[in-house]
Amino acid sequence: MNRQVAVTIERSGKISHVIVGDASSVFIPEMTDYPLGKKVLRGLRFIHTHLKNEPLTKDDLTDLALLRFDYIAALGVKDGLPDKLFGAYLMPSNVGVLYEVEEPVNFYNVDRNFAAFIESLEEEMHKGRSWTDTNLTERAILVSVSPQPKYELEDSMDELCELCRSGDIEVIDTVIQRAANPRYLLGMGKLKELIIEALNKGATMLVFDQDLSPSQGKAISDLAELKVIDRSQLILDIFAHRAHSRDGKVQVELAQLKYRLPRLIGKGTAMSRLTGGIGGRGPGEMKLEIDRRRVRDRITLLTKELEKLSLARTQRKHRRAQSAMPIISIVGYTNAGKSTLLNNLTESSTFTEEKMFATLDTASRRLRFPRQRDVIMTDTVGFIRDLPQDLVAAFKSTLEELEDADLLLHLVDISNPRFEKQMASVENTLHELNLSAKETLLVFNKTDRVPQIEVDNLVRRFDAVAVSAIDNTTFRPLMTAMEERIFFKTPKKLKYCEV
Repeated sequence: MNRQVAVTIERSGKISHVIVGDASSVFIPEMTDYPLGKKVLRGLRFIHTHLKNEPLTKDDLTDLALLRFDYIAALGVKDGLPDKLFGAYLMPSNVGVLYEVEEPVNFYNVDRNFAAFIESLEEEMHKGRSWTDTNLTERAILVSVSPQPKYELEDSMDELCELCRSGDIEVIDTVIQRAANPRYLLGMGKLKELIIEALNKGATMLVFDQDLSPSQGKAISDLAELKVIDRSQLILDIFAHRAHSRDGKVQVELAQLKYRLPRLIGKGTAMSRLTGGIGGRGPGEMKLEIDRRRVRDRITLLTKELEKLSLARTQRKHRRAQSAMPIISIVGYTNAGKSTLLNNLTESSTFTEEKMFATLDTASRRLRFPRQRDVIMTDTVGFIRDLPQDLVAAFKSTLEELEDADLLLHLVDISNPRFEKQMASVENTLHELNLSAKETLLVFNKTDRVPQIEVDNLVRRFDAVAVSAIDNTTFRPLMTAMEERIFFKTPKKLKYCEV
């Protein structure tokens, strides 16, 4: 026939595929019936003929690494009969080499107990896996591809690591590259290397710091037998996991559906990699596979429900206005300590956690000043740079409650080395919400983690008030500043430095 022929063989010895190619290659079909999942090897051997009795090619070895075959072999043909057998198999990740290429042997002299060999190899590969916390269901390699300066990419990558921690994802490795490819974001060769490394280290997903276009997401998913998500999808997933009120759940589901709507076309079998777990929360895995018309219908329904919930919030606002009680709203970057400050100021117990977006649902508590004056203090969802636009739009109705605030407390975590950029991100978000002119008090938090001399210098530089939200003995200057601005209308000098 002058064509290459290939078979894939299960460990039981059953032939799963017979493939006929051309003179130089065979096309390996999708192995949908033999998903890799979290296994180190697929459980299939791939054996094909080489008509010129040549050894394994680079493409053969790439297929071995990408598809995680138990073993790959090329059977040389001479005078129409089998001659030399060229074999290779993957190696444990801790030995320093990706695969072992065996010396060719005569086909008729092959003598190996394959079952014992593969059992021993798989056991060693499991030992070489690099994760540390077996309780986490997802392990990721983080990828950033951008022409921005390296220090900015590193800062953004650090923040992505924190987001992964909030999403209960273990970060195995990070990759930063400045050159981009319009189709795959990375170059094809670099992307294959990345996927092979991820599979070898036991990663279950790739998380991109940049938003992937629908075509990029599909192209990478088609190549990688891993979950592939971007920064926006990770943030949406965290929101879906942490939203508890009806308001929050509707807003998150609406944002998720708007994000996924252009990505529903042509997903095919790649969708199965996103069902359940990280990237598949919120609307649920079945909603990821419904057609665009039903998604639009669901978006319309959620939009109407959000309008009804907005009406209920408006009624609550009117009741607060009738009480003539001043409102102080705490705003700031995510994980700045807003909920902790609210709890300790008002002696309440809203949920707190040292993670990004621990609080999504707005909480209101009453605060009494020493002179028997009362105010309402509200906690809000934390801001973050590059927040998905669909999420901003969905939560806009909630954030509009900030318009009724008499004072905004802009809380800043000064122990974070990126705190000035975080301040600028919050200011930009307030500007987008047309709240820039609102009376604002800048409050530096987590001073217990920063040397006192540095705190003093920053307070003078930014004309701020310093507190440690976990230490109520530091609250007196803050209480005094709030009382002056609420009840005595003392204007605050603006000394904010744009970053």
